[in-house]
Amino acid sequence: MKKNADRPLFEAARRHADSLGNHAIDEFLAGRLTRRELLRHASVLGLALAGGGLVVPRAAHAQTAGANATIRVALLTPAGAVDPLTVTDSAGLALLNQTGEFLIDDDGATNTLKPALALSWKPNDKGDVWTFKLRENVKFHDGQSFGAKDVVATFDRLADPASGSAALSVLKGVLSKGGAKLVDEHTVAFHLDAPNGNFPYYVSSDNYNAILLPANYAGNWEKSFIGTGAFKLDKYTPKVGASFVRNPDYWGDKALPQRLQFSFYADEQSQILALQGHQADVMGDFTVQGGQGLMNNPDFKVMGVKSSAHRQIHMRNDSPQFKDKRVRQALALSLDRDVIVRGLFKGRAMIGNDSPFAPVFPSTNTEVPQRHIDVAKAKQLLAQAGVPNGFDVTLTTEKYMEIPDLAVVVQNYAKAIGVRITLKVESQSLYYGAGTPGKSDWLDSPLGITDYGHRGVPNVFLNAPLTSGGTWNAAHFKNPQYDKLVADFVGALDVASQKKIAGQIETLLLDETPLIIPFFYDQLIVARKPLNGVRFTALSQLYFDRATLAG
Repeated sequence: MKKNADRPLFEAARRHADSLGNHAIDEFLAGRLTRRELLRHASVLGLALAGGGLVVPRAAHAQTAGANATIRVALLTPAGAVDPLTVTDSAGLALLNQTGEFLIDDDGATNTLKPALALSWKPNDKGDVWTFKLRENVKFHDGQSFGAKDVVATFDRLADPASGSAALSVLKGVLSKGGAKLVDEHTVAFHLDAPNGNFPYYVSSDNYNAILLPANYAGNWEKSFIGTGAFKLDKYTPKVGASFVRNPDYWGDKALPQRLQFSFYADEQSQILALQGHQADVMGDFTVQGGQGLMNNPDFKVMGVKSSAHRQIHMRNDSPQFKDKRVRQALALSLDRDVIVRGLFKGRAMIGNDSPFAPVFPSTNTEVPQRHIDVAKAKQLLAQAGVPNGFDVTLTTEKYMEIPDLAVVVQNYAKAIGVRITLKVESQSLYYGAGTPGKSDWLDSPLGITDYGHRGVPNVFLNAPLTSGGTWNAAHFKNPQYDKLVADFVGALDVASQKKIAGQIETLLLDETPLIIPFFYDQLIVARKPLNGVRFTALSQLYFDRATLAG
């Protein structure tokens, strides 16, 4: 990489910049920002240029006082073994990225991809082969050098149907075992099952299982938490907690905190009590429903990022109640989405339009008209469908976050159009069951509400819950036109083409209404006021390498 002649100047400035300034300068030193782009960042961040040097505001100087701290994190107890291959719960994956790193980082604040262990990536003309150039001089915590062989081994493991990989929900039909091929020591080519314009997201932090492991990794990750990251494992005690210390041999800028201390808690209220009792400095996965007492507390700050996380209200298209699309449209028209966002999320969400295309996606076509509440139209549609007096139906769902409250809201709105809903709220284990048709209340119920976590692109949302052969198709929706449009969207290499196809998909789903997506909610964390510089993503990942604690 070309040596930067301005390095001494900016190294001095970086020691005084705040966390956002740190990030911009780091990007400049790594060669990913031009000098002009850095100057633009400087003006936005309040950093002034005088006589060719960088002048840092006084407030930024105070940040250095909080370095070398121990940061205490209140985390939910992981649901099972913390294993990169199988973990799916938010607590487990928050632990993964403390020591592990990805080829690419999906930035939580801007929803853009940034180099991590991969420096660059590009497709062939068809979009079915993507070539990645890897960062050199990177070592795992045990001293082994990182290279292409480790990338190939990691993705062979993740794409292997026999491995029990949780990443198969993302990689199936996209990348098969053997598809990652070593080109040279620091170059990997991914040969895909079909063209895919969004493939870099599949190997980024957006695919939270995809932390890079040594080629000779043999399992039992909890013993070592081996990775290439800015922190390394100090101690892990299942069901109790974990501690991590600064990695002095890290390839990039060394972490500011000396130590991270994670303590595990049974529920959100226990985490909040730990914060209030000064036993913790920060917690992730904060919810409006559980933590309203902290929302306006001056001792704490609630921070959020926009996300594509949402709830899907599915209606089985092959059930007697919802076989007619006019009935499905009627239920969708009964909901006041603006009231739901204000009531359940205090505005910390964006209204949805009954398709997985969230406002955060660059490919979302915003020209498609938004669906609004229309009780008169809903009643008219029910009459046309032959049920002018409504009908009875059971709504089955899971006890998780605000979902039981949302179920009551849907029940009350449905009354206005004559649809009488009985609620059945179950534990998550009972609701999901075996996760296969015939053995899952989720996939078998005529009406249900299911949680869907954030993704950086809509591909998984478009495929698994809605294509004719989708493994999560609780709506039992089968539409060949939709299936073709999704295939076209996945294969499109540029955003303009994706957006055009997205408009067609959004319009089709508004007409067919196999499911209702009333909102996309923000991912929130809460911290004590003295803690600064924490980065986080809509996938519950927490990054503390640039964090400082003033007191």
